Amino acid sequence: MRFCIPQPDRFTTSTFNLPSVSTRAVQRCRVRDTWRLFLRFTAGRQQRPVAALRLADLTAAEVLAFLDHSEKERHVSIGTRNCRLAALRSFFCFVADREPLAAGQCAEVLRIPIKRGPRRGISYLESAEVAAILAEPDRQTLEGQRDHALLALLYNTGARIQEALDLCPQAVRLESPAQVRLVGKGRKERPCPIWCASTRHSPEG
Repeated sequence: MRFCIPQPDRFTTSTFNLPSVSTRAVQRCRVRDTWRLFLRFTAGRQQRPVAALRLADLTAAEVLAFLDHSEKERHVSIGTRNCRLAALRSFFCFVADREPLAAGQCAEVLRIPIKRGPRRGISYLESAEVAAILAEPDRQTLEGQRDHALLALLYNTGARIQEALDLCPQAVRLESPAQVRLVGKGRKERPCPIWCASTRHSPEG
């Protein structure tokens, strides 16, 4: 059987709806670009044109070789490598659901694990460094008071910058017990206490 993606529209729709393929992965490593690289790589290894490839030629061994080539020869990061694997998996998951005869071949590809990279240590600021940052804005000006209050809020609550930018006056309570209502990812709200020192940093404090 000659290689082709059956019903491309359905394949694209299925790829973007697969729970195992996050939106971030699809954005960073588009299915089209991954398959262009994979097919050219496989065709080169088998010394035949891309148009002559068959579905049976696209084995788990070829996928592993492609991923290894991406890391060692193209010097991609582990994250990019995993994104390309996710893009390849999406197709084989699509085929396995529609072609029982290829289920075994697809299962071998789907069993290829993502690669774990080294975890970086958590960086943080010492108290003296935080104090130096908080002392930087000129509190004699309105802009300096605003910047000082924003920096103190970020330090106090650990809020993401977008969460802080999305704050409205109704979400801030300066009376005891002082708190702010942050809206995070997924529109999830969480109340966060504010230190007394942070309320004093507020232009209204």
